Amino acid sequence: MSVFGTVQPGYEAVREAFAVGQEGDAGDAQLAVYRDGRMVVDLWSGSWSGDSAVILMSCTKGMMATCVHMLAQQGRLDIDATVTTYWPEFSAADVTVRHLLTHSAGLPGFARSTGIDAEKILDWDACTEVLAAADPLWKPGTAYRYHSLTFGHLVGEVIRRITGQTPGQFFRSSVAEPLGLSLWLGLPADEESRVEPIFSTNPLPSVDETLAQLASFGIDVTEPVLRTVMEDRQAGEAAGSLFNSREGHAAEIPAANGIGNARSLARMYAALMGEVDGVRLLTPDQAAVAAVPQTDDLPAAGEFARIPTPHPLRFALGYEAPRPGNPMLGSSSFGHTGLGGRLSFADPDSGIAVGYTCTNGSWNVYEGADPRWLPWLDALRTTL
Repeated sequence: MSVFGTVQPGYEAVREAFAVGQEGDAGDAQLAVYRDGRMVVDLWSGSWSGDSAVILMSCTKGMMATCVHMLAQQGRLDIDATVTTYWPEFSAADVTVRHLLTHSAGLPGFARSTGIDAEKILDWDACTEVLAAADPLWKPGTAYRYHSLTFGHLVGEVIRRITGQTPGQFFRSSVAEPLGLSLWLGLPADEESRVEPIFSTNPLPSVDETLAQLASFGIDVTEPVLRTVMEDRQAGEAAGSLFNSREGHAAEIPAANGIGNARSLARMYAALMGEVDGVRLLTPDQAAVAAVPQTDDLPAAGEFARIPTPHPLRFALGYEAPRPGNPMLGSSSFGHTGLGGRLSFADPDSGIAVGYTCTNGSWNVYEGADPRWLPWLDALRTTL
């Protein structure tokens, strides 16, 4: 495996481990690491360059969480306020911003009956109108289930109502431009040539296959939460080609279609912990609030509570918290994965921030940590 780029003295083992992790990978990858605000690892493999960009899937949620915490820090948003405080048309009066951030709002997907399909997912007004009128599928705050697509429109509309900017515009002016990031939600046309297409050599089972397997275990596949999540996933599967299209890159889907590179992800997370070239995004107090795990005492919603899950998702406030399927660097870490193996996080205890991107989305979130991560994560721990 050809590996390019640079590492600072003392991080040579990370370069070797990155090469080991990429052995046999049919795609290209990037790894960037900051420590105490300074880049110490800047690597890429295959035909890529360090400046290439790729769609980041759910790492985009970490970008949106950063915007929310910046607004909270500025006194413009109260995490425990109801969503209706900022979005008066939102009908679920007991849903708070905290519920949105912790995937406990009871709005885990776009059911087929809403009419939001692969084409309509690009229509911001249609998506937010459906969510504003929706009834939660469980009492908010009493259970959780990953809001894989709806998270972005829910959080993004709150950002839009407060700032008057789309979530992509607010991220650009408040985060990306001050830090000089190649990181976008809504890619400009003149940056399109930098984007590498994504693919998967290990796709998840189809929705039909998953439902058949669940039914064989005695799971009620007609239960509203499970049915809604599966219908939402079917819409996502149908929209898959958007992620390699100009139309899909230009849109704002704040749960999934952020575009950028490992350097920029790592730089953003570094600026959540401390100054990076004079820019710091969050105060120590706000960063500490953002990283506190929120869902450890909540059950899975609906029939998902009956489905064995060896690597359950675990959430802080908008970010993922460490878990066996995404160990990051330890208990202080917070960040977000992206479907197929993208990874970004901060670890305040060590001062480390990481961005990892890939073109081959081969990671199955239900099977534990991505084997491509493990060698260089181990090397980082040894270095520390």
